[in-house]
Amino acid sequence: MNIDIQARGFPLTEALERRLHTRLGFTLSRAVSRIRRVNVRLSDLNGPRGGVDKRCHIEIRLDGLPVVVVDDVQSDMYTAIDRASGRAARTMMRRLALDGDRQRQATAKLMHSQPTDV
Repeated sequence: MNIDIQARGFPLTEALERRLHTRLGFTLSRAVSRIRRVNVRLSDLNGPRGGVDKRCHIEIRLDGLPVVVVDDVQSDMYTAIDRASGRAARTMMRRLALDGDRQRQATAKLMHSQPTDV
């Protein structure tokens, strides 16, 4: 799985990068064959002023489906990463399940519309 990580407004530490790879690897592992790319943008919205301003933005590009985009803002970057990756995984799994349902319905419709040899 190709994960592109960028930090804006602060340096990307090895610990944050490790946390992202661990969380995304775990939460997205069930659908790794359908994932083309994962883009992660971490930012500190208020800079040194503090507050609830640590943002984790995740985009998951899937084969044949719309992009999954999730944002989470927390006072702690690790919490923002955990929450955003969990939400991204749930959203992705819902999209994949809906796509599977559509494919099964299309196959069933095709099977019923074909003439049978008797």
